[in-house]
Amino acid sequence: MIKTNMKIALSVLLFATLGYAETEFGTVNGEKITKDEIAQTLGQSGMEFSTLDPAMKKRVMEMIVDRKLISQYAGKSKIEESPDFKSKLELLKKELVLNLWMEQESKKIEKSLTDDDLKKSYEKNKDRYKIAAQLKARHILVKDEKEAKEIIETLGKAKDVKAEFIKLAKEKSTGPSGKSGGDLGWFTKDRMVPKFSAAADKLKDGDFTKEPVKTQFGYHIIYLEGRKKEGVKSFDEVKEQIKSTVQRAKFNKFMDDTVKKLKTDAKIELKDFVKSKDVNKLKESNASKDSNKSTDKK
Repeated sequence: MIKTNMKIALSVLLFATLGYAETEFGTVNGEKITKDEIAQTLGQSGMEFSTLDPAMKKRVMEMIVDRKLISQYAGKSKIEESPDFKSKLELLKKELVLNLWMEQESKKIEKSLTDDDLKKSYEKNKDRYKIAAQLKARHILVKDEKEAKEIIETLGKAKDVKAEFIKLAKEKSTGPSGKSGGDLGWFTKDRMVPKFSAAADKLKDGDFTKEPVKTQFGYHIIYLEGRKKEGVKSFDEVKEQIKSTVQRAKFNKFMDDTVKKLKTDAKIELKDFVKSKDVNKLKESNASKDSNKSTDKK
């Protein structure tokens, strides 16, 4: 629960940690529209206001204007003088103190991380960074088996097989990759239908299938351009990912340890919210479960 709460609290502060300075985008009854308000409106979308198209920018501004108008109108109600407002304001202050403190502690942990910490995590969790074996291939897809065999015959007579394959793919392939010479790029075997992957995997680099490969899509002629063996991503490739994972784990441990320590020294008094009749129901329920377990064993 504490870990979940930490994540939620840090997410709430996202818009406040973007480092925006107040810049005037317009006014509503003399009150400025700032970048902070724009960031808050965009929320967790991950979008930057500067990258939005004009129509979307207008929509964001309309939302801010509407909110400002309602806020200004609500402000005239003198609700700030009510006990309810003051009570909730104090609660919000406490939440803000907590959130800012957690952000501060999280940054301390991030700064304390060394390359040795990250490399130890990398070595310990190498299985997470495995790369499956990959193939790089082209294919020509046709509907008729006879046509597929004719293409294979033509390829067999070609001096430059790859060039001829690309030419025929552009002319005859019914697949979407035909326009690019049948290029499928790099792919793992599980990305293609089993028959296709099995046939491609049997080829040597620069070779093509001598018999049409039939799948639910039609008849394929496959040309293998290369292969990559199974491996592991390098430390540099996953360094930032590891840093984020280690920081999060250390922060969660820090929060759990802090709560445990505080509980040891704290005086905590909680009401018993379980009524006697609820206790009886709980006992009956447990007795019923035990009875069922005994019956199952028999």
